[in-house]
Amino acid sequence: MNTAAPNATSSAPLPVALTRKCAELNATLTDHVLVVNAATQRLTHYQADADAPGSYRQVRGYVISTSRVGLGQQADSHRTPLGLHRIAEKIGGDAPRGTVFRGRQPVGLAQEGLPEAPIAHRILWLDGLEPGFNRGGSVDTHSRYIYIHGLGNESRLGQPDSIGCIHMAADDLIPLFDVLPPGTLVWIAEN
Repeated sequence: MNTAAPNATSSAPLPVALTRKCAELNATLTDHVLVVNAATQRLTHYQADADAPGSYRQVRGYVISTSRVGLGQQADSHRTPLGLHRIAEKIGGDAPRGTVFRGRQPVGLAQEGLPEAPIAHRILWLDGLEPGFNRGGSVDTHSRYIYIHGLGNESRLGQPDSIGCIHMAADDLIPLFDVLPPGTLVWIAEN
């Protein structure tokens, strides 16, 4: 299931709220930036435009799923956290497509009896960058184990369905995983 939009070639501005938050936190924009829009259930991949320093181009948009119970920061809420994050860890890069993970460890393959795997293919583990909002205490995104990851059953992508994480199709996640370095900024917004 390929849910990606065609490649874009023109420069596209990053969301104003993202650039303001980076300035407020003194966070440097990374070469790649992911923007999650919960209202549209889309993730957009931006990349710094080598032909226009300081500009970004929209590389591709993807259909995703955020939490079925909405957005929120609190631990044990099963909600997708808002705000500025970074990819803290990449897990599963050498694993075959269809690998199922529990506790971030491979436990089998979706095609070998685990078709409804809640976490599969690859994991991008997020870390919040906003102290008191998505970093630290009971709102810490990393401690909440919030990931961008694949899953066995992709039929509900495009509608809120996770328990806090961001779901992606394997055909979209695997190539994206391969190009994103750790530290890549991720902006999660309501719209």
